[in-house]
Order: sequence, then C-alpha cells, then structure tokens
Amino acid sequence: MAFKKKKFTAVISIMILAAVVAFGLYYSLSIYRGLEGLKKTSEDSPFAQVMASEENVAEPPKWAGEEPVNILLMGVDARGNKKNGIPRSDSMMVVSLDPVKKRIHVFSILRDTYTDIPEHGKNRINTAVTHGPKTAMRAVSELLGIPVQFYVYTDFQGFIKLVDAVGGVDFYVEKDMTYESKADHHEYDINLKEGEQHLDGKTALQYVRFRHDALSDYSRTKRQRDFANAIVEKMKSTTSIMKLPSILQEVSPYIDTNLSVNDMWQLASVGYKSKMEASEQIPPMKLLKETYVGRAAVLGVTNDNELKDYVRNILEADEFETTETGNSPLDHERESGEVGE
Repeated sequence: MAFKKKKFTAVISIMILAAVVAFGLYYSLSIYRGLEGLKKTSEDSPFAQVMASEENVAEPPKWAGEEPVNILLMGVDARGNKKNGIPRSDSMMVVSLDPVKKRIHVFSILRDTYTDIPEHGKNRINTAVTHGPKTAMRAVSELLGIPVQFYVYTDFQGFIKLVDAVGGVDFYVEKDMTYESKADHHEYDINLKEGEQHLDGKTALQYVRFRHDALSDYSRTKRQRDFANAIVEKMKSTTSIMKLPSILQEVSPYIDTNLSVNDMWQLASVGYKSKMEASEQIPPMKLLKETYVGRAAVLGVTNDNELKDYVRNILEADEFETTETGNSPLDHERESGEVGE
C-alpha cells in the first residue's frame, strides 16, 4: 500500500511539473509572438508610403546591449487624417536607459520646437515623423546630441488599449480639467475632477491631452512624463507581468517599432532593474524662446550647443539631485497662450 501511495504521489508530481512546463512554454511563446507582432512588415507599416524615400536616410546606430540606449516614443493624433497619410506627432518623448548605471531618464520634446528636419529644412519637430521614422529619429538625435537607436509609434487607440490592458492606473489628477471637442462630436471631450482616482484608457487619454490652461503644452508634457512613469510602475507589477501576453495582443495592432524581439527582451531586463531618475522638458525654459516663422508661432532654441550640453550633463551626472530643477515652466509665474496646433 505504501509503495502504491508513493507511486501515485510521484505520478501527480510529474503531472504538475509537466503542466508547469507546458504553461511556461505557452506563456513564453505567447509573449514572443506578441512582441514579434509589434514590428510591422512593410505592407502593414503605417510608414509604407514613405519607405522608398527613407531608403537614403542613414540607418539608426546599432545597440550592443551594454551602452546607453535611447528610444523615441511618438504618439500621433490620427483623427481626420487622410487614408494612408502620416499625421504629425502629438507627443514625442525620448526614454534613455543606462544598463550600467541602471538609470532611466525621460525627455519630452515640445512639439512646436523649431529645428532642422534632415533633408527637409527647418520646421516644427512634430512634422519629422511625416517623412518617416528614421527621419524623426535623426532629427531628435541632432537636436539632443545623443544617438537614437529605436522608435515606438502609436496613436490614441493604442494608448487607450494599453492603459485598459494593464487594468487602468490609480493616479492623482492635480486639478479640474474640462474641454469640449465639438469638431469630434464630443467623442474626445475632457472632463476630469481634481483628486486621486482610477483612470482607464479614455480618462487617461483626457489627462495626457489636456493643455487648455495658462501653461498650455508646457504643463501637458509634464503630465505626459508623470503618467508614463505611472504606466511603467504598473507594468512592473506581478499582475501585469502575468497578463503580458494578453496586453501585447491588445496593443499590437496599434503599435509600430524597429525593435527586434531580442532588443525588447534586453530592454525589458534593463528597464526592470533600473530606477527612474529624471524627467525633463526639451527645450528647458532657460534655452527656449517663443517666436514666429511667418505667422506661425513656434518655439526656438536659443543655443543649440548649450541644449546638447544640458542633455549630456543630465545623462552623465553621477547622481541626479532633483527632477524638474528650476527649468520647468511650472516653476515660473508666467502666462502663456496656446502655441500652434
């Protein structure tokens, strides 16, 4: 009887082990397929129509896995966009990861920043993506003075799907926010109340889009950086990690990137072990000037080299003492109207 009991226990143990291994294989395969789907084929890419013209644009630098890596995140507003057209980026952020120092820095670029768009003259930085992702990466690289190896591109729906897929985010909304969007038949109205609350995809989109106050796009980019940090922290949670296959399945149709699956695994490992050090506005207030090109309101950079030094000093600092170090417009008593669309 004792022998049969031991045999039965061994069989059960083997079955449990087999089930665990099978689940692990299924989980890994699901993640792999989900990650693979983020990188679109030429036919499925939102940049299909500009791929030919981008053949002459230099490829982004390769990342070996040990040196700092910079990723350009581009969110676009595709409402009213022509079929197969590429809309201007509504938001542009550079996430910089240092695998040695295990630090993350985030730079959000004001979309009306007037700068060189390689091979296309000077224009607002948010027009760069309309010429293709390599052009956008190169424009941002030359503006900040750092190599940009990768890009990730999505639209409103991709953002909504991501937030909903992770189960929403508990977040403090710092003030009441209201705005009516009659042109969109009120589909994108903003109506948020001050206080701690649970934001789903649609309400989170309202929060990161709001710019109808005195500081306009300046305060909006700050909110976008703060919310990006909240999403990162939520993604690190055990629940979100277990839901990763379903999260990838939800967001995959709305995302395009040049990251390979291997790159994503490496970045995930680096990001999970790293600490968020700082989030900064580009250009910082001390190097920014509001001006006009013709009748168009734009944001100029007072000194290109000083801007590059500013970015480099942040990334190379042994210890970042504080975030938003007096360069944020939130530290200034000033009024500003909306700057461009």
